[in-house]
Amino acid sequence: MADARRVQRRRCWLSWSSGKDCCYALKVLREDPSVAVVGLMTSINESADRVAMHGVRARLLQEQADAVGLPVYQIQLPSPCSNEDYEVAMRGALEAAKEAGVEVVAFGDIHLADVRAYREERMAGTGIDTLFPLWGRDTAELARAIINAGIEAILTCVDATKLPPHFAGRRFDAQLLADLPPGVDPCGEGGEFHTLVVSAAGLFDRPLDVLDVLDPRLRVRRGNFVFMDVVPADVDPEDAARDAEKARREAAAADAAAEAAAAAEPAACVGSGAGGGGGGGALDRIHARASGTTK
Repeated sequence: MADARRVQRRRCWLSWSSGKDCCYALKVLREDPSVAVVGLMTSINESADRVAMHGVRARLLQEQADAVGLPVYQIQLPSPCSNEDYEVAMRGALEAAKEAGVEVVAFGDIHLADVRAYREERMAGTGIDTLFPLWGRDTAELARAIINAGIEAILTCVDATKLPPHFAGRRFDAQLLADLPPGVDPCGEGGEFHTLVVSAAGLFDRPLDVLDVLDPRLRVRRGNFVFMDVVPADVDPEDAARDAEKARREAAAADAAAEAAAAAEPAACVGSGAGGGGGGGALDRIHARASGTTK
């Protein structure tokens, strides 16, 4: 009977951003007898080689996938990325999922109805169902559950209009929750921050080995967003600091150019530069999350 139940479990890919919500979603899904998670999918800014919005190095993404024992399908997004570019990339990802026998794709969204509706609309008619294992959870309760589950995460991206820049690089822990300003969602569901999971009890077979992420030299601001570059431990800290300084100069030049072209329509896909990108508005939010960048 147990073997029959395993055969009936639906093959599932999980939209994986490298952050805490998708990691907790993996925990929930692995406890669900109706699905079997067989892979991850993540959107990558191909020019920066980083996870969109989170600004996480693709190398660390791969180390996460290795730690949870799952393959990761990388959705390569150009920068800048038009709506058409984005849709083509997503169609390719869904075709790859179908070829892998995937029957359902799970997402770590919690409350944003427009994002969920967008995902469901894009998945309709593909033969692949959607699943939202965290949907409707109270985010204060969920934040505590994530911490209590032994999921250790670092804030890699902060919206500086909602949080002070020094929050970039902080650990997602009880003290951080206590320090969040009024109105900031405890899970960052309003886009206030994004995270990188470096360890997860019962999910990762080993933690990520990274440098001291509180080094202020590794912070890069791009527009309203401040990124902390989480660096693998075998990278020379001085090299990382020089790369961050170069990224700051490039970001300043890009911001100046953006201000000069303020009347132009913004790109739909985000996630450029050493930090991984920025953006604003409902369309940016939907594309960032729909491409696998839940926090």
